[in-house]
Amino acid sequence: MKIALAQIDYHIGNFLENTTNIVLQIKRAQLESADLVIFSELSVSGYPPLDLLERKDFVEKCTKEVHKIARICKKIGVIIGAPSINSDPQGKLLFNSAYFLNRGEVKDIFHKTLLPTYDIFDEYRYFEPNNEFHLLEFKGKKIAVTICEDLWDDQPVESEFARRRLYKINPMDELIKQNPDLIVNIAASPYSHMRSKVKKSIFINKAKKYNLPIIYVNQVGAQTQLIFEGGSMAIDKKGKIIEQLKYFGIDFKIVDLNNLTKNITTTVFEEPDRIKMVHDALITGIKGYFKKMGFYKAVVGLSGGIDSAVTIVLAARALGSENVHALLMPSQYSSDHSISDSIDLANMIKMKFDILNIQKGFDTHLESLSKLFSGLKEDITEENLQSRIRAILLMAYSNKFGHILLNTSNKSESAVGYGTLYGDMSGGLSVLGDVYKSDVYELAKFINRKSDIIPVNIIEKPPSAELRPDQKDSDSLPDYETLDKILFEYIEKQKSPNEISEFDPDLVREIVRKVNMNEYKRFQTPPILRISSKAFGEGRRIPLVAKY
Repeated sequence: MKIALAQIDYHIGNFLENTTNIVLQIKRAQLESADLVIFSELSVSGYPPLDLLERKDFVEKCTKEVHKIARICKKIGVIIGAPSINSDPQGKLLFNSAYFLNRGEVKDIFHKTLLPTYDIFDEYRYFEPNNEFHLLEFKGKKIAVTICEDLWDDQPVESEFARRRLYKINPMDELIKQNPDLIVNIAASPYSHMRSKVKKSIFINKAKKYNLPIIYVNQVGAQTQLIFEGGSMAIDKKGKIIEQLKYFGIDFKIVDLNNLTKNITTTVFEEPDRIKMVHDALITGIKGYFKKMGFYKAVVGLSGGIDSAVTIVLAARALGSENVHALLMPSQYSSDHSISDSIDLANMIKMKFDILNIQKGFDTHLESLSKLFSGLKEDITEENLQSRIRAILLMAYSNKFGHILLNTSNKSESAVGYGTLYGDMSGGLSVLGDVYKSDVYELAKFINRKSDIIPVNIIEKPPSAELRPDQKDSDSLPDYETLDKILFEYIEKQKSPNEISEFDPDLVREIVRKVNMNEYKRFQTPPILRISSKAFGEGRRIPLVAKY
């Protein structure tokens, strides 16, 4: 049996585009003599559709598109993902389903059993879990059709406290009793830079455990903050990867089931460098957000610092440098290097820019506030005022010219509140909000691996917000290597301050205090491109008013 893996970038609710792309891949598979073509989880609707699943018209449209696609599947088998109605009057209204299409109609439906409710997932809000198990019989083969989590029941978690089996049932242990010849897993699995190898190990170990080949089809592209890397695979029964599709790119491959049982390949599929993957993921995230929102151009405040430098290079690579505009907004505290470095960077990537000095506006605001502030010493208020003036200018440019403002804050600074609400935390999309400062430096080095695109001085100079004379980040924060390690233990691993024993206890408590007290700031930030397993935003739900 020849099986086609169709790795597509879907658009939530864009039924015309999704169906058109699915049909094109089906026709291609037919031309290349495939017997079966497989698409990803909820491919018809796009993933995740969230509360659109509560709309009757949305669900009916999904069903209509499934049957429309089925009509062209007369000489080929097709597995696609879409919601289906739960006919039982008890339980949730919908199932998360895989449809098998053949001979012009829907021949079978398989429902997802394990519904994740951790991190960004909340599938039990919408779907009823499956409790009946059967195989797909096609072309003389028996196929175990699983949907994402159904094959990931024993995946590891980073939190030691939560390190346990998440589910009481293992769908494959039920399906294996029926003697399948092949496992198919359709998925919508978001990218996380710490879990790429884990994904591969899950499939490799499952293939070995059940002594069966596995076909895994993941979606690619971005949906708001979620980024999907693709990386669909065909694995033989010994756990060897026979074929792997692109990371962060639409792709299509046909594999012969016979080759998945004979272990004849000599190809080695190596995992790409982690920082390269992060780089490509962020570019995919920017592209996806702009394309699917109908945006074309971006504006970035270029400060002379490393965060804005990395952001603007990523934006230029995602959108084209002609579609990204830089505003340089110096004040009396801006160093000459910050301005000249920013100009050199803009010229290096052939980007248009304007220089808007904020000193006059800053002085005007101080004069307006002089009576209210009379006799009071200057403090962080005046520093934040400069940041907010810059945000006003950037948003004015955005409004006038239709450019979306890209936020340049990194995860380290956002974590401890080292940013100005309605100032440098403003924007339509946060590019680096899930990237620790240490990795921002690694991204800059990766960008410069062949030639100096980002001026070396931007990378090597001590980081500074330049909001007061001789200001350095180190005045308020420990070195970023130390800070990031503590933050990772607290945020990703969810350890208590007492459990983070590698560092000075007073420092750990102070950092944790800053993380907790700045939750309200992060609640008001733009969508953050997610590249970790615990990004700020909907995947990390912390009460704003908690006293803990």
